[in-house]
Amino acid sequence: MQTSTKDLIHIALDLTTNISSQDRFERLLTTMRRLFKCDASALLEFKGLHFKPLAINGLNADVLGRQFNISEHPRLEAIARAGDVVRFPADSSLPDPYDALITSHEGNLHVHACVGLPLMANQRLIGALTLDSFDPHQFDNFSNDELRTVSALAAATLNIALLMDKLEKAAGDMTESDPAKHQPQSNTEIIGQSAQIQALKKEISVVASTDMTALILGETGVGKELVATAIHQQSSRADKPLIYLNCAALPESIAESELFGHVKGAFTGAISNRSGKFELADKGTLFLDEIGELTLTLQAKLLRVLQYGDLQRIGDDRNLKVDTRIIAATNKDLKEEVLAGRFRADLYHRLSVFPITVSPLRERGEDIILLAGFFIERCRSKLQLSHLSLSSTCQAILMNYPWPGNIRELEHSINRAAILARAEAKDEYVVLQPAHFKLEHFSVGVTDTTEKPMMPITSIPVDNLRDATEQFQRQLISKALKENNNNWAATARHLSVDVGNLHRLAKRIELKQ
Repeated sequence: MQTSTKDLIHIALDLTTNISSQDRFERLLTTMRRLFKCDASALLEFKGLHFKPLAINGLNADVLGRQFNISEHPRLEAIARAGDVVRFPADSSLPDPYDALITSHEGNLHVHACVGLPLMANQRLIGALTLDSFDPHQFDNFSNDELRTVSALAAATLNIALLMDKLEKAAGDMTESDPAKHQPQSNTEIIGQSAQIQALKKEISVVASTDMTALILGETGVGKELVATAIHQQSSRADKPLIYLNCAALPESIAESELFGHVKGAFTGAISNRSGKFELADKGTLFLDEIGELTLTLQAKLLRVLQYGDLQRIGDDRNLKVDTRIIAATNKDLKEEVLAGRFRADLYHRLSVFPITVSPLRERGEDIILLAGFFIERCRSKLQLSHLSLSSTCQAILMNYPWPGNIRELEHSINRAAILARAEAKDEYVVLQPAHFKLEHFSVGVTDTTEKPMMPITSIPVDNLRDATEQFQRQLISKALKENNNNWAATARHLSVDVGNLHRLAKRIELKQ
């Protein structure tokens, strides 16, 4: 592997270069693909018996949103357990997790070479590097020792990034013995790489380190409960309860009792003492969802608890002291509600100490495909399919739909499409097609309905939708680059996309190296 010495030096130098973790990962995979001349490579983090892709090269974008449970993916389990280089024979009967997910190839990967490199740090598995090639003999000329050298460099790259991430997030607040550190993350992770999500994660980290009241704002279905959970899990209260209360689902007759509790005999049916949500969340966090639905009477009583930290159960004259952190959420414009007299101004100001706005899905660009990958992998597991993927045509459709119901609508649409596709499939190899989705009815008012001129299809000399889409993207990005003096950041703003996503798209469509 003498001809690869230069590439290995580049990897080693990147370990000391002041660049972002994501850029370091992508440069690593670019080097891997050039070094091994493979068709696809992926860098994965190992966490909670799952492999989570951190960077990909030559794979469909939705792979970045997937989380592979090793118990459901025999090849990845083999890599996790091996502790050394794993070479899968071309005729291996083990299903490949990347079937139909390599951009240059659709369908089963019947004959191909596959190498898995477990990445270790302090004798602990932290991730894996996978290499795939359609030539079954592509990796034959590389010895295991050479592959171990690559594995060690890749492990160092990943370990440095994880250590940096731990320092930035924890800042010494949490230790490995903290029970919150070992809480399962698969259901609480915020999926996405857009600028909006990066900013959101920073805001979560900032407010989580305090006991400030947080107000989460955003449309229905954007994931406000997920944000509240992330704030709690990153806070010093993570080992205490997180209590959820949907204010919109509270009948007025029992709302006060739900919030503050009651004593036996306080009213008909009060057959015993009962603690309210505030008491249950003492020393922890109370998440009040749809806070804008509370009546003015309850708003006044809630304000008192926020101001003085004490409450009274219904039917009890005694005050109870509570130490409860409040996180509230609403899809309403509370400023407008205050002006309309439906929400107390003093409570609004008390709640909005640290407002966090969650962007709608339609503004998050390629996060749509990452989220689709996350839900598809979860569907595949629930439906017990060996393979479930999204056709390239579907990817374009999902990217162009405005998602009035946001992430919740995307999840439900994929669940429904997966069930329909499975019913039609002849085997467990299922691919979601446009006919499986019912997205033709766009919601009025969600997007700008002004008609825009479209490029004539005849001006794009290709015969299939994928090539046509890529050709159109190349033309559009090239034109925008020229108009912005080849400034990628300005071009990203011009096209209303995240600059990182724009770089990745440009590489995928071979507009840049």
